[in-house]
Amino acid sequence: MRTTFFTATLLALLPGIALSETYEVKMLNRGETGSMVYEPDFLALQPGDTIRFIATHPSHNAVSIPEIWPEAAPQVKGQINKEIEVPFEALGIYGIKCSPHYTMGMVMLVQVGDGDLDESIIATSLPDMVQERLTDIVERNRGS
Repeated sequence: MRTTFFTATLLALLPGIALSETYEVKMLNRGETGSMVYEPDFLALQPGDTIRFIATHPSHNAVSIPEIWPEAAPQVKGQINKEIEVPFEALGIYGIKCSPHYTMGMVMLVQVGDGDLDESIIATSLPDMVQERLTDIVERNRGS
């Protein structure tokens, strides 16, 4: 009887464990969408998924964009040239930037859970290149 209960409990928990995934994002000087990019520059995740940011080229990091970040989520501040793993739990849209290359438009978006991805998340106070890159990301990934 105990073994059956233990087995049933374990099997009930496994789907939740198996569903969380780790995705890799490369921080690049040049990629498919231009220079100073994250590749990929958009990910749609489920709560509990993790992103491993890989310092493929020197002088990059991964940092929260406060204007595009869920209030319930802790801010992220990766170190230059260091790999960082970031778990995503709270639902919402997350903006990530590379501090040294932010004004050059080195940004990405992460969507956790279902929802609409549209230009309304792009604050007009952001640098012009950032607004352009984010608009491009939204247009390519709307409805994903």
